[in-house]
Amino acid sequence: MSADSWKLTLPCTRDEAEAIDAADDLAIDAVIMTTEEVEDDREHWRLDAYFEAEPDAATIAAIRALVPSAGDHPATVEHVPAQDWVTMSQAGLAPLSVGRFYVHTGDEVVPEGLRGFHIPAGRAFGTGHHETTSGCLAMLDAMASQTVANAIDVGTGTGLLAFAARHLWPEAKVAATDIDPIAIDVTAENAAINDVDGVELIVADGALADPIMAAAPYDLVIANILAGPLISMAPELAAIAGPAATLVLAGLLETQRADVVAAYEACGCALETVDRRGDWSVLRLRAGRERFVPNAPFDPKGRDGWALDI
Repeated sequence: MSADSWKLTLPCTRDEAEAIDAADDLAIDAVIMTTEEVEDDREHWRLDAYFEAEPDAATIAAIRALVPSAGDHPATVEHVPAQDWVTMSQAGLAPLSVGRFYVHTGDEVVPEGLRGFHIPAGRAFGTGHHETTSGCLAMLDAMASQTVANAIDVGTGTGLLAFAARHLWPEAKVAATDIDPIAIDVTAENAAINDVDGVELIVADGALADPIMAAAPYDLVIANILAGPLISMAPELAAIAGPAATLVLAGLLETQRADVVAAYEACGCALETVDRRGDWSVLRLRAGRERFVPNAPFDPKGRDGWALDI
């Protein structure tokens, strides 16, 4: 978001935030983010909606309808000068140490024995500091003794999880995909910064791209996106997974876990472990003994906005 934009802010509750995250299509032309204002407090959350143009009264009313708890609280609408608000939100984050990985946005010195990844605050999500990304890093780190020959990171954002897979399994083929071409550009830049080579970069909507299908099956499928897209994409992600492959899924709230797991169980996958981090859950599943073959066309419902990785 490099041009001028506008931000609308309203208070909300955690239940409202979860409902917004779970919605398939809000029919509002905005990027909507919800934030916990007070730790472990269900009532004190905040909604921020970002627009390319100043929102009119009807749009503000539509946003208000998402958060009834806000009542008559004034909707704060502010002009955001030309700058990247993703960069602003990520700047100054403290370094993060997860397993054998050390992720930083600045010029910090990497502790001895750890693999450092410098992920500058920039145009894509995924610095490792959100519970979903750090949880995926921890999940991958715990899998280091497994054999992986072909891995894919769907919805890669900054490329961090693909880079981690490349480090853990240096002989493996690793692909990183994203629906957003900017994210793929950012991943290429970050790969150069971190001396990561051999990661194939693909712009694609989920797994629906010829290069992805052609390189299947994968024995490791990573998808840190959102619950709605994860559910919608279950048949296609299961279809590119090889027999007994590992699937690491994240971007879902704990309250959404049952629906996500059910979608993948319907495709022959079985839940192996859950890493719960606050309100968020990271799942590791095992594909079936036989490769899943979809028996119906892929359903696009729930895919809208899936590129808004966390």
